[in-house]
Amino acid sequence: MKYLLAYDIGTTGVKTCLFGVERTFELLAAASRSYPLYVLPDGGAEQSGEDWWRGMCESTRELFSGTKVSPSEIAGISFCSQMQGLVLTDASGVPVRRPMSYMDQRAVEEIRKGIAYGIQIAGANIFKLLPSLMITGAVSSSVKDPLWKYKWVEAHEPENFARASWWLDVKDYLVSRCTGRFTMTEDSAFATLLYDNRSGHEGWSDKMCSMFGVRRELLPPIIRSEDEAGELCSQAAVELGLATGTPVFGGGGDSSLIGIGAGAVSVGDTHIYSGTSGWVSTVTDRRMADTSCMIAAITGARSGRFNYFAEMETAGKALEWVKDHLALDEINIYLEKKDISQGYESTYRSLYDYMTETVKDVPPGSGGVIFTPWLHGNRCPFEDPDATGMFFGIRLETGKTEMIHAVLEGVFYHLRWMLECQDRKLKTSNPVRFVGGGALSPVSCQMLADITGRTIETVRSPQNAGAVGAAAVAAAGLGILSDLDCVRSFIPAAASYFPSAEKHRLYEPYYQTFRKLHSANRKLYKGLRK
Repeated sequence: MKYLLAYDIGTTGVKTCLFGVERTFELLAAASRSYPLYVLPDGGAEQSGEDWWRGMCESTRELFSGTKVSPSEIAGISFCSQMQGLVLTDASGVPVRRPMSYMDQRAVEEIRKGIAYGIQIAGANIFKLLPSLMITGAVSSSVKDPLWKYKWVEAHEPENFARASWWLDVKDYLVSRCTGRFTMTEDSAFATLLYDNRSGHEGWSDKMCSMFGVRRELLPPIIRSEDEAGELCSQAAVELGLATGTPVFGGGGDSSLIGIGAGAVSVGDTHIYSGTSGWVSTVTDRRMADTSCMIAAITGARSGRFNYFAEMETAGKALEWVKDHLALDEINIYLEKKDISQGYESTYRSLYDYMTETVKDVPPGSGGVIFTPWLHGNRCPFEDPDATGMFFGIRLETGKTEMIHAVLEGVFYHLRWMLECQDRKLKTSNPVRFVGGGALSPVSCQMLADITGRTIETVRSPQNAGAVGAAAVAAAGLGILSDLDCVRSFIPAAASYFPSAEKHRLYEPYYQTFRKLHSANRKLYKGLRK
């Protein structure tokens, strides 16, 4: 048996997973650490590189304190991480400022000056839109894209900008900290929307850099996800408690590797993810984009394959908001005015399980209440950093259970909307694989099936799909797997949820109303922006 270490770097924490790989991926041990997301009043969202690294070190040492596997037995290290961050570092790899999260939406003026002017199609200048689509297969038309974060730093923090020597994404920064080498995997390079992914042209595009005024020398060498980026250097090994010289692989972003960990690897396979954020992704072998819905086929972890990808900013984060502000009130009591750590409820794995169990008998439509999960703006199928969450349809008889149920429904209405937008360009699959923390609850899985009208399949430990994907690319790099196409045989469906035709019919009018709420309130959202 070969042992692999996978770091899953999320928005709210890192999970360190030890896998044994033989005929399947067996999770042998895991440890995690949380860290903050700094949400700023001007639309900023930042994190700390030291927080990420400290979380890695502490969770790694905890993991090995509780397992018989020795650090010297680890055959390889890999990463799965949040994407579209901006980590600008100096020549030695130290960030020149706090890394900017994918959620950062400060660059409103930069995107207006950079692409949202003149003759436009779908909000983008036609003379920049067309070359972008030709070269990258997509266009940097979201205020949250890394390009506009880069331009924001250039405009607002010239001293920090002048110190920058490398432009990295989250995991690529952590790989550099492990190895002392600066690289970026193909999927991270694509996420900058400066990467030419045309067959035979793969690499940084000088034309794109010139068109948007990007310093080409900041962009590091590009490697594949299964390539060895380097060996673990002595300083990193000491801090992590691992063996010097352990191979470190490129890994991938969450949007690339979670699909692999879900077993959705063949052309046409669709998976839905619900974690802090949420998305719908379908594997394709060709480039495509729908600029009207903000969906593009992004470069995946395997050369020649793309993920047709639609993202929402807050999925599980909306449920976390519910936990903090509806389920748990200011005097530390829960829905039924008793601490769930006492009595029968203590058998549940978490407060989320308790909440979903509590609302399972609320009928479709939540008594007429609809929730919009746009708690940090929205990206797809409409780009609007001003959009906000709201409860629509509250009545005197509305209670917390209906409101919590409506939040779950709102997240899944939005996922259905993106799924249907994808069907305009390609055929999404049925069944759909469902992964992430949201897939842990049978109540949520059945609700997703009823709202979408699709059969929903889950896998074992769906919350660890990203770590499984990271282990898979390391296994391919080491030759343990012949290629990534054989991964699905390692990851069978653990459970299936079939849609109720009656509930799907009952959901329809609420879903159609949900889709109209943004257009009906778009001007009002803008007026609320501070």
